[in-house]
Amino acid sequence: MPLLRPTMVLSQMDLEEPTFVRRLSMNVLAMAVLTGGSLRVYRALILQFGWSNSWLWIAGTFLGGAAILFLLATLHLGNYPVRAWLWRAPLFAVLEAATEILVSLALTSAGLERIGSLIATLEDWQGSAMRLAAVRVSGLLLFTLVLAFVSTVVRLLIVPRRPKRRTTTTVVPPVVPPADPPPPPETP
Repeated sequence: MPLLRPTMVLSQMDLEEPTFVRRLSMNVLAMAVLTGGSLRVYRALILQFGWSNSWLWIAGTFLGGAAILFLLATLHLGNYPVRAWLWRAPLFAVLEAATEILVSLALTSAGLERIGSLIATLEDWQGSAMRLAAVRVSGLLLFTLVLAFVSTVVRLLIVPRRPKRRTTTTVVPPVVPPADPPPPPETP
């Protein structure tokens, strides 16, 4: 007969609370804001203080930005099963793009945003915002599809599976413990 009561009782002290980084990575809004803000500040710093006379430098800065974007998206999505990514990945992409556009607007208003070697104006902002939203959302959704495919393949092919239990072959008659003999009657 199966047990119908818990066999182990945990107290509040036995439960482990997730770390700050784990709690942060589980919040879609916090991760999207962190990603969008860090990407736009990274771009502003690269264009303000970087050298662009080498193809190696240009490729490295592009790959650095892609690494920030995709690593932070993976950090968030890795907390959830692939089925939950259907709504989490598009929401993350839209929130990240919106954050990056708002940070770009703030930097443009402050005169710190650049387009190439020129300082961006508010007339430049609208076109670059639309282009940024399309590239970020489509890029993140494509990355999510690839990540879902790879994680599913790894889970199915590489991670060992437990054998399925068959009820017809694993049914074992219950073992009934022998009954204790009744105690002898007491004599006065």
